[in-house]
Amino acid sequence: MANIINLDRVSKAYGTAGPLLTDVSLGLEDTDRIGVVGLNGAGKSTLLKLLSRQEEPDSGRVAHRRDLRVASLPQRLDLPGTFTVRDIVLGTAWLPEGFAAEHEWAGDAGVRTVLDGLGMPGIGLDDQIGPKSGGERRRIALAALLIRHCDLLILDEPTNHLDIAGIGWLADWINTKLTSALVVVTHDRWFLDAVCTRIWEVADQSVRAYDGGFAAWTLARAERTRREAVTEERRQNLLRKEIAWLRRGPPARTSKPRFRIDAANALIADVPPVRDTVTLARMATARLGRQVFDVEDVTLHAGPKLILDHVTWRIGPGDRIALLGPNGAGKTTLLRALIGTLKPDTGEVKVGQTVKIAYLSQELVELPGELRLLEAVEEVAKRVTVGDKEMSATQLAELFGFTDRRVWTHVRDLSGGERRRLQLLRLLAAEPNVLILDEPTNDLDTDTLASLEDLLDGWPGTLIVASHDRYLVERVTDMVYAMLGDAKLTHLPGGIDEYLTRSEPEAAKATATPAKGPSATGDLRQAKKDLVRVERALSKLTEREAKLHKQMADNATDYAKVASLDADLRTLLAEKESLEEEWLTLAETVSEG
Repeated sequence: MANIINLDRVSKAYGTAGPLLTDVSLGLEDTDRIGVVGLNGAGKSTLLKLLSRQEEPDSGRVAHRRDLRVASLPQRLDLPGTFTVRDIVLGTAWLPEGFAAEHEWAGDAGVRTVLDGLGMPGIGLDDQIGPKSGGERRRIALAALLIRHCDLLILDEPTNHLDIAGIGWLADWINTKLTSALVVVTHDRWFLDAVCTRIWEVADQSVRAYDGGFAAWTLARAERTRREAVTEERRQNLLRKEIAWLRRGPPARTSKPRFRIDAANALIADVPPVRDTVTLARMATARLGRQVFDVEDVTLHAGPKLILDHVTWRIGPGDRIALLGPNGAGKTTLLRALIGTLKPDTGEVKVGQTVKIAYLSQELVELPGELRLLEAVEEVAKRVTVGDKEMSATQLAELFGFTDRRVWTHVRDLSGGERRRLQLLRLLAAEPNVLILDEPTNDLDTDTLASLEDLLDGWPGTLIVASHDRYLVERVTDMVYAMLGDAKLTHLPGGIDEYLTRSEPEAAKATATPAKGPSATGDLRQAKKDLVRVERALSKLTEREAKLHKQMADNATDYAKVASLDADLRTLLAEKESLEEEWLTLAETVSEG
């Protein structure tokens, strides 16, 4: 390892906004893979600009190793519209000094591999940039950085505008191809865990460093909170609940934890399951009746493109559905058909009589700019009941990261991320019983996402989420449906892993991993089958456990009955613990395979 950048007592402020960073000292090694996290506006992007010397500190010093080459993807790009894709990917006009047009991949199929992996298989190198969307421009710029050699790669929100397959491809590329140091800002927690070996948390004008990825950072924060005896009980419970999810979640979350399982077990020993599924389903049925959406033999086009062809789909009370598909598959078009703003070509979408829909679109809706933030929430409702929680408009705003001072800011003065949060706040304040979220993680930081997930854990309604955020999907939904480009809607019992397998191009499947011998392949296949078997068994035991707890509560005065039920519960828990250990072993085998 060799040091490539040092920050020595660096401070940075912007006008009336006040200081973002004060006396920050950091060192960056040539092998570091750093994930930068923190609240919106905490100074994450500013830190990246200081690292790359795009901006100078107000005080302190940023020292670079001699001849250090830094490649950077900013949040905002200004690419000349007259340039072609070839000019951006293979040229140097928009890159810092020190990058040559000639490189080892020039003219090679590797350029096409990168463009394909980032979700642009049909793009032409001679296409002009002008007509391309903002998302396509970012992916083109990212491709240009990936095919070049540098000493430090800095990426600010690289997963924006990438679908789940593209995010997975980028993580694999970084893990197998990248030879430089990496510093990345992203709200995608799965990506942080997949590629980062250290976390920098930007908060309170300082930067704290942690070993490990997102899971390790979450545990470290919880432990730090416990050590310092912080009195903010709601925040501690949220962190401990997050750890419970990390421990009990699917293989992608727990098959390769970078923290000690024993420590996690001790931390969550008294934490209940993330969601009480049985109770939520019962409450949802009471609020919604039996009918929510009945999609009957629907055919749907988006312009000339066929999105659905004679599709029938039933969505019931309490269903928690993830809708997956590549960019352009038609997810938003389908959601618009559900809410009634788009009529199908043939067939019918029937909506239950008691359904009250809240729809979070990808676009920022027009908000009352003359009102203050709290007034904009109270305009919808002054008190809100979400699940079993009743809270004031101020408490709801605080849940989404708006402090006492910020709630009195005029809406017109809010940032894009803050407007996105306010948009969601107003939807929840209306107390819907059906919540449809189209890419809800856009512009939300990891803490706000955790607060949103905690709120949704106890939300007793029907939830439909279209998102490329793997962590969110696995955390808040129970069923996965995919739009795979065949004009059908496919239920995927295997979740995101099955989606990635189905959506991966055949050529990529053949070259993604080295060939394995028949014995190794057979063992891996058996491990996957055993993993599914154990997961089903654990699900059944969890249901039985919930029933036993309910029976014990119903018979609280019958001591003999309670003793008998308690004995049954202890036997069940012992069996469950054994299965969980087997599950962990299998999950590690599948992950390593």
